[in-house]
Amino acid sequence: MTTLPLVGLPTDSKPIGSHPFLVVGEKYVRAVVEGAGATPLILPLLQPPLPAEHWLRQLDGLLLTGATSNIEPHHYDGDPSWPGNPHDPARDANVFGLLPQALAMGLPVLAICRGFQEVNVAFGGSLHPKVHDVPGLADHREDPDSPLDVQYGPAHALELVPGGLLAGIAGGEQVRVNTVHGQGVARLGEGLQVEARAPDGLIEAFRGPGPGFLLGVQFHPEWRVRENPFYLGIFKAFGEACRRYQMQKPKS
Repeated sequence: MTTLPLVGLPTDSKPIGSHPFLVVGEKYVRAVVEGAGATPLILPLLQPPLPAEHWLRQLDGLLLTGATSNIEPHHYDGDPSWPGNPHDPARDANVFGLLPQALAMGLPVLAICRGFQEVNVAFGGSLHPKVHDVPGLADHREDPDSPLDVQYGPAHALELVPGGLLAGIAGGEQVRVNTVHGQGVARLGEGLQVEARAPDGLIEAFRGPGPGFLLGVQFHPEWRVRENPFYLGIFKAFGEACRRYQMQKPKS
């Protein structure tokens, strides 16, 4: 009997009532199950961080999810934050600690939205704190007053790099995706290779150096993953990488 690969999903800190909670969006958990064909494992991110090595040895993949919080600017030598900019210091501390270990182990990593930005910063890149304030770039934020199906509906074309991983999944060099983000890549991290750009030139996807599976996307392929062939193809590719890793890693 084949055991499904185990994919770790780090948590976010969120106050509910008067207590802090550790949470993961259900859409990401469902996408791991329904898109990647894997078993999700929730990784509690505490401050100070728990040792990540034991977790990572058990995993066959890591999904860095989107979040309502933004990376604190000091992690990429950015300008000071502003009042009302949501942060999650526990997630910053944990992810920037475990990500280098995961990559050194060759663990497959799929990074979405905030996770995409985390990978870029971990590789020495920087971010636009407010993409909509950058001359020449579009406003990539959703309308918070619209229904979720509208917020996560197709919003702009994605120009895929010919011969890239995403172009192979899409079967062409253009596809439409959602856009639900206020921050974005300013300087690409060292060694990361562009996979896709928005029409305004903003980097929307990259892959990592080397033969391992590291894919970061700024859009949200987890949204109704079974209904969108391109989104589903991304999670299937991630799931296949997790299965290969599972078969090749030493048995404990």
